[in-house]
Order: sequence, then structure tokens, then C-alpha cells
Amino acid sequence: MSEVVNVLVAFAVIVLVFRWATSGKDSSADGQSPAAILGFRPKTVTPEQVDAVHSMFPDIPADNIRYDLLRTGSVQLTSNKILERGFLPAPPATYFRVYPRAAQNDAPRPAAANAAPAAAAPSHQESLIKRFNLEDRVVDTSNPTPAEAPHKWEADPAKREAGLKERKARMILAARE
Repeated sequence: MSEVVNVLVAFAVIVLVFRWATSGKDSSADGQSPAAILGFRPKTVTPEQVDAVHSMFPDIPADNIRYDLLRTGSVQLTSNKILERGFLPAPPATYFRVYPRAAQNDAPRPAAANAAPAAAAPSHQESLIKRFNLEDRVVDTSNPTPAEAPHKWEADPAKREAGLKERKARMILAARE
């Protein structure tokens, strides 16, 4: 009978030690360093670096850019990877434990980045026809345009500039058709 009590006590001690050991790992996982979680020592990345790469390649997600910058620490190396491959691989799930998505998306943008879309909006609303004052030259699409004569080099800079404006106007009108 005393052997059964010894076995039960030993079993209870083993269960308590197991629970203590597993609960200790969960609480220490939150306190681990980013290097231990990501598997490499992350470089310092500023929001300006992420914005610089994202402005060059707007189709690449910011999380992918930030993850690659954490690995390389260089805007140039990250840009070269995008140019060579055409994409950046998505970060692993452990990345989002250290750098949550909501924190990056809610981060305030620099004032210059906020002002740029507002300044660019009016130019997108204005058509090229209006911008280059070609309303009087717009013709019906049913009339074919005559073939363009080959361009010859003018000696006078004013004539060259006028010829350039004329070719630009013809290209805009041809693109409209």
C-alpha cells in the first residue's frame, strides 16, 4: 500500500514540474530578443528607408520591404533584389510577432509624403489636351491624319523648340485617337 502512495506522489510531482516547465516557456517567449525570434540579428531600419524603397516599388508590400531591410540593412541591396527577382519574399509568421502589422499601418507618415498626393491630384484631373491647349486641334477620329514628314535639324534654337512642341502636340493628338 505504501508503494501505491509513493507512485501517486511521484506522479503528482512530475505533473506539477511539467506544468511549471511548459508555462515558463510561454511567458519567456514574449521576452525573447528579436534576434532569437527571427533567427538573425536584425539591422536598424528607419521609416525613411522603408519609404524610399516603397516609393521606388509601390507594388511591393511594406512588410516585405521592412523584413528584407532588417536582413540587409541597405536600401541599395534591397532595391537590387527587387530588380533582379521582381519581388521580395513574404516575411515568416515570426516576423509579425516582433513587428505587428497594425503598428506599422497606423504609424504617422512624414508631412512631405502626405502633401505629395494632394499636390499631384489636380494634375491627374487635367487632361493633356487642356494642359497643352490643343482643344482647337482635336479632330474627328473618322478623318485619318496625314503621314508625318521626317524631322530635319534646324540651326535656330527657337525653331528647334517650336518643332519639338509641334511633335509633342501631334503625339498627344495621335494618342487620343
